[in-house]
Formats: sequence, C-alpha cells, structure tokens
Amino acid sequence: MEFECIIYEKKDGVAIIRFNRPQVLNAMNRQLWTDLEAALEDAKLDEGIKVVIITGEGRAFSTGADLKESKDRTLEQYREYLENLQEVSRRIIRYPKPIIAAVNGYALGSGYELALACDIRIAAESAKFGSPEAKVSSSVTGGAMRLLQDLVGPAKAKELLFTCEFIDGKEAERIGLVNKVVPDDRLMEEAMAMAQKIAQNSSFSIKVIKRGLELAKQASLEALMDYEVEACLACVFTKERQERLEEFEKRKEKKGGG
Repeated sequence: MEFECIIYEKKDGVAIIRFNRPQVLNAMNRQLWTDLEAALEDAKLDEGIKVVIITGEGRAFSTGADLKESKDRTLEQYREYLENLQEVSRRIIRYPKPIIAAVNGYALGSGYELALACDIRIAAESAKFGSPEAKVSSSVTGGAMRLLQDLVGPAKAKELLFTCEFIDGKEAERIGLVNKVVPDDRLMEEAMAMAQKIAQNSSFSIKVIKRGLELAKQASLEALMDYEVEACLACVFTKERQERLEEFEKRKEKKGGG
C-alpha cells in the first residue's frame, strides 16, 4: 500500500507505521490522519499481523496539529477535525491488536496524546514529551485528560498540563509515562523485540485481555469478573488453544525422553 504521509511496512508479524512529514516534524494534517486510519484498518484485517508499531521519520514522533492547515478553519470545520482526532484515539484504544509507540524526538500536543492512547510506549533517550496547549489557548484531546492521569497520577498530570513543561525520555520513564527508555540508535530494535515477544503469544488471548483491561476502568468489579469468566471460556475452546496445548505436550515429551 502506498501513502502520502506515512510509510507502511510489514515485517515478521509486525506492522510498522512511520509518520512521514519530517520537513514539518511530522505535524498532523488531515491526510496523515486519513493514512493512519487506513493503515490501522489494513493491519487489523491481516491475520498475519500480531502487533503494530507507530513511530516517526526524522527528528520527531509528531509535533501535533499542523497549524498551517488549522488557522483558516471555521468553527464547524474545527469541530469536524477534533471529532476525527478523537475517533482515531478511540480506534487505537479499542484496537484488537497491541500498539506500541516508539517515540523518537518530539512528541507534542496531539502527537503526544496519540502516544498516550497506545498500549505500550518505548522512548528514545532524546525524546521530548509535552502538552503546550495552555501556552496557545487550546486544550488537550485524544482522551489525554484521563490517559495521562492513569499513567502518572492526577497531581503529576496537572503539573505537566498546567506548566506545559517538556520532559525527556528518562524523566518520562521515571514517572511512569513510558514503559522503557533506550538509546536513540536502539529504539526500533527494542520496539521490534517487544513486538515479537508479544507476537509469540495467542492473538485471541491478548485481544480479550486488552478489552478487559479497558473495561476495568469503567465497569464494576462484579461486571469485570463476569467478563473474565466469559473471556476465559472463549479462549479455552479456540482451535489455537488446542494447537498450543498439543505443542506444549510434544515439547514436554521430548524433554522427558531426552
């Protein structure tokens, strides 16, 4: 598939989406959002793809909205843009396959917020995270008002959003914003290693676990426990489970026979 604003490739069961507007630090215009949605849909439908990685070309993951495109919008056009942005974040949060954000360079505004919506974040040491919205009389989107608090707690979330302070990869790891920080030249290597660890496991199991983890933020404990029973039963009677159990028994017999 060919795209205007992203590079899309598949490798060893992993779909890699690279924002490809490096000349504007991967600022997000309408076409980039359209390309991202199309790539996510393709990866979702491809049974050979187990994990998705999102990253950026050049010096930035993404610096957020393309201000050149947004300055002449009417109120209704801006509303349409914001609702589309929210829908992409919803799609990432509800996506049936794990999504890893491999954050290189700047992740600001809606670029930062998109990374928050991903399941796992791996950052380069030189990464810079920030929400500058209050500096330009705007507000955060993409579910960041909850997603950021879920990761770093209410007090730290308020500090970051009120001060518009940028933090680097090491500080992001320290406060729990990212899962892991790595040297810049190892970012994609580490993201691929994480993706392949995940890809070795049952896609169906991961799908129902991911859904349950999201449900846990909204449902009562009783409703969640009911979901856990149904999710487990759904896993137990899949063809994949039977195949994995047979493989396990064969390995066990081989080990015992040796």
